[in-house]
Amino acid sequence: MRAFGKWASAIMAVCVGVLLATTVARAGDIGPKIPIDKSKGSCVLPGDQMRREHMKILKHRRDKTMYQGIRGGKRSLSACLSCHMVKDEKTGKPLTVASPKHFCRVCHDYAAVKVDCWECHKSVPEEAGGQALLKDGAGLKDSKFAQLMKYVQGGRK
Repeated sequence: MRAFGKWASAIMAVCVGVLLATTVARAGDIGPKIPIDKSKGSCVLPGDQMRREHMKILKHRRDKTMYQGIRGGKRSLSACLSCHMVKDEKTGKPLTVASPKHFCRVCHDYAAVKVDCWECHKSVPEEAGGQALLKDGAGLKDSKFAQLMKYVQGGRK
């Protein structure tokens, strides 16, 4: 009986080792897959760095846009949306942030992080390189962007 116990322990140790090795080998696959249109070139940063620093990059871009008036370029929100957009399988139209398949939502839902970008910005790329990605005026009446614009233009309502 003791010999069987030793063999069982050895077999169990090997199984645990194999499972642990498999888990460690697949550690790079943890998390959701981000869609990217490779035909538009490479991303602004390698994937692992982008995962770590995308919020810092977005804040830096926001500051350049808001305070210096610098718009567009490879690190713009518009560029992100055009390369990472996910299209509806039936209609072929870009999915909005309302869909759980939207590329921003895929990661943010996975990490349980709420973003408020889409209160002011469109969550799909512009068809014809228009001014940034601000929503149409009709939907902005109570948005943070509309409130900010009222304040900047002299009213606090």
